[in-house]
Amino acid sequence: MTHSPDWLQIHRGDAPLIISFPHTGTELPDELVGHFVSPWLARRDADWWVHELYAFAARELGATTVRTAVSRSVIDVNRDPSGVSLYPGQNTTGLCPTTTFDNQPLYRDGHAPDDAEIQRRRQTWFDPYHAALSEEIARLREQHDTVVVYDAHSIRSLIPHLFDGQLPQFNIGSAGPSGAPDTSCDNALTDVVENLCAMSGLGHVRNGRFKGGWITRHYSDTAGGVHTLQMELGCRGYMHEPAPADVNEHSWPTPYDPDHAEPVRNTLQQVLRACLDFASRRNA
Repeated sequence: MTHSPDWLQIHRGDAPLIISFPHTGTELPDELVGHFVSPWLARRDADWWVHELYAFAARELGATTVRTAVSRSVIDVNRDPSGVSLYPGQNTTGLCPTTTFDNQPLYRDGHAPDDAEIQRRRQTWFDPYHAALSEEIARLREQHDTVVVYDAHSIRSLIPHLFDGQLPQFNIGSAGPSGAPDTSCDNALTDVVENLCAMSGLGHVRNGRFKGGWITRHYSDTAGGVHTLQMELGCRGYMHEPAPADVNEHSWPTPYDPDHAEPVRNTLQQVLRACLDFASRRNA
């Protein structure tokens, strides 16, 4: 493996499990800071503290982790690079977002990225992230017949521009229509993950508003031994979340609270162990 840039953080484990963190980054390149309406707005929609919430995975489970420290407002490494919407007919954000989740402009007038700038960002940050993720999948597939790629996310629980009502704490995405067979992984894996989320007593849904982004859909190769799954967490499950009208640069993000996060973290530990058990049975 070639030397990784500082913003691309890779921890290598030997278990048949990779955890991808495409949206926990908050870094804004110096040359772009002045283009945004404000640095806070450009960082606001990060998946706050998710890599800390899952810190046990590398330490206790031997998982491999791949994380970009760069803000999704610079480039979203979980979007189709062709620009095709992953959620046709629904409000969403693109490869280089120009609006926030609440449909506020991210850029000052005349500073939104043009095609050449989008291509530059893709070459600088998107392509290296996916080269690393592909390399880790290939490395583990040399050791194991079956590997699970788990894409870890979170989002504020109430965002009217993106979805109606309050999002469940656990949103499981396997790239399948609601109630239909999973397409990104074996149904047996999603069944056990869903059961564990249900046993938590917290809200959960399978292939609801968030069915899995480009990472979940692109890397799935069940015939080739790669099963992918996305978990989108409602932020209120692991951090204190203000009402939508109260979200501002003084109130958001709230600090990571390990005690508040404990119930969700316990369920996530069970979920990731189930992913390992699934892969291990396939590898036996």
